[in-house]
Amino acid sequence: MLIRGLPLLTGLAPLVGINLAYWIGVDAGILPSCIPYLDGCTSISATGRYPPGDRLFRAVMLPQAILLAVTWYLAAIWLRSLAPNSKGPRAVLVFGLVGAAALIIYVSYLGTKEPLYEFMRRFGIYIYFLATGLAQLILTLSLKRSSWRQAMLWVVVTPWILGLANFAQKALRADSRMAENSIEWVVSVLMQVWFLLLYVGWRKTGFRIAVTTH
Repeated sequence: MLIRGLPLLTGLAPLVGINLAYWIGVDAGILPSCIPYLDGCTSISATGRYPPGDRLFRAVMLPQAILLAVTWYLAAIWLRSLAPNSKGPRAVLVFGLVGAAALIIYVSYLGTKEPLYEFMRRFGIYIYFLATGLAQLILTLSLKRSSWRQAMLWVVVTPWILGLANFAQKALRADSRMAENSIEWVVSVLMQVWFLLLYVGWRKTGFRIAVTTH
């Protein structure tokens, strides 16, 4: 069923798009060459801020917001079928849609210099990470124990641990930017890997959508 593959697209599209945009920037001499996941020589935002990589970044990330919204809607339906009495599906849908909207705000104002636009960009990315992380965490905790659920739990908890570590190192170190960039790259990968595990969960449970008429 094609709809079951939606989390695969949702998980893989940003990984491919962001990394390709980064290497386009490196090839053009705009961005420094390194392994950003380890070295943190540049931020994810930088890959979408400067041409020519910014075109690919926006071309991937704006449709990604729509994919996220649809995926979270279907994920809420799936969770409701597994746990009919749980309040999790509503919370998952709300936080998921907030995250998708925040991603649109972030990408739309990326690269702007005016104070208001800069505020909107920072607001968008922080809300995106927070809301998406909460939606992932709530859905994971609402599931029954299984091997793929345990994998989802590890993947979703690690970004929260890294986020706390990031706040700590920013408070203790004056030159914390590169470490923050590295954490941002790793967290973004883990958040996308979670959607790949969601795809596994949909397959394992036989999730499908049926359209009927009278």
